[in-house]
Amino acid sequence: MDSVYRKGNKGGKKRSSEKRKNMISSYLYIAPFFIIFAVIGLYPALFSFYLAFQSWNGLGDMSFVGLNNFRIVLEDPLFWKSLYNTIIIGLIGTAPQIVIGIILAILLNVAFLRLRSFFRVTIFMPYITSMVAVALIFSVIFSNHESSLANYVLGLFGMEPVSWATSEWGTKIAISIMVFWRWVGYNTIIYLAGIQSIPNDVYEAATIDGANKFQQVIHITLPLLKPFIILTVFFSTVGALQLFSEPTVFLGAAAFTRDEAMTVVMYLYRDAFRLQSFGTASATAIILLVIIVIFAAINTYVASGRLGKKKGRG
Repeated sequence: MDSVYRKGNKGGKKRSSEKRKNMISSYLYIAPFFIIFAVIGLYPALFSFYLAFQSWNGLGDMSFVGLNNFRIVLEDPLFWKSLYNTIIIGLIGTAPQIVIGIILAILLNVAFLRLRSFFRVTIFMPYITSMVAVALIFSVIFSNHESSLANYVLGLFGMEPVSWATSEWGTKIAISIMVFWRWVGYNTIIYLAGIQSIPNDVYEAATIDGANKFQQVIHITLPLLKPFIILTVFFSTVGALQLFSEPTVFLGAAAFTRDEAMTVVMYLYRDAFRLQSFGTASATAIILLVIIVIFAAINTYVASGRLGKKKGRG
């Protein structure tokens, strides 16, 4: 009995040792991700939170100023102008992506459409296109010259030419169209994946019950796309409030000297890297984080509630 106990005890220790080795090796495999995340993601975030309560130009000594940086930002009219620009451009450029993306996904999923793979790749191309190329294309389309493509189209409808890069609403509309053009394909592919995950048996049963294509879209496709729509609404909201690349490349060097398309992130960037005021820039980042959380929660709740009501009617 004693020998059997010893053998069992040795076997248990061996299994425990192997389990410990496997656990250690597993942690070693995933350690690079957490190390990189801590260095690139976590540390800058914590340091930025610390800087929000300091006055620092990036080179000299820091001095604690409490909530003064937040007061400076919230009392600055340019900050509120940048927030207004961000919301307006976000609404014009992002909201139509949801509707148009769903429509395009439904069209790309129909069985009788020829060259479906070609159209799917084509509609996703703007998302992977270089921002330099996008800037060149849209600077030509929305040139201030009367013969630019955008002004030519307006002329066909008897409208006056617009100074797209200098006027208040002209700049906002041009940037919004750039945002829409670049991101609508991304949302479309997500919706297309969601539609293809819906079993065909559901549509066949609806067809037998006498439901037409439009009724199937309203009562089957949209309710079952609810998780995908909520996902895209969340990401679109976050992306719209972090808008930076499109206004910067469209306006070029003048992007930070004019307020027609100054976004919150551009305001933050200007404070940090042009005015060397890292304290107010960090305070702006925290304020932006709060705004993103609020807007994302509201948009996600609204999207979830409306789709839930539609699903309940079906």
